[in-house]
Amino acid sequence: MTRVAIVFADGCEEVEGLSQVDVLRRLGIQTDMVGLTDTTIIGDHKIKISCNRIVDDTLLDYDLVAFPGGRPGAERLRDNQTLQHLLQTRHATRKWCAAMCAAPIALSRYGLLTDTDFTCYPGFETQILKESPTARFSEQVVVVDQKQKIVTSRGPATAWAFSYALAQVLGYDTKQLEHDMLYTYFKAQC
Repeated sequence: MTRVAIVFADGCEEVEGLSQVDVLRRLGIQTDMVGLTDTTIIGDHKIKISCNRIVDDTLLDYDLVAFPGGRPGAERLRDNQTLQHLLQTRHATRKWCAAMCAAPIALSRYGLLTDTDFTCYPGFETQILKESPTARFSEQVVVVDQKQKIVTSRGPATAWAFSYALAQVLGYDTKQLEHDMLYTYFKAQC
């Protein structure tokens, strides 16, 4: 069974993390909500999020680990040494890692964006490229680097596109769900 962990930290962008959980669970993918240091997380907009567990070595067992953005949450993810070690180990063993909005700053600090195509919330690319000068920034809504097994996205409005991309890299067909959730309608109107 495919397993995904979404790691939440205080100050996260709630809609980004919960959109991932919602889309992936609708597709039948086991998706665990993992708190960085506690099972109760307070998002950037003061929404209380209840997680199933906290970060530990079991993150190594997931098929994909993803981070929502939100600057305060992303900075907490970036600065956590335990999480850094776990994601570096995942990356070395060729497992998918993903981050959106401001959270690619964590992947950059961990050294995961070396020679990697990525995107992020506008303006954060400057910080990321200072730490990862061989990374290649794109303004695309979602960037999937198949070689490095990294998925990144821009911000709150791109949360669904990011979530579908996560499922797709894991081998899931999202066309019917995109239709059912009116995402195809939304894309056609833009």
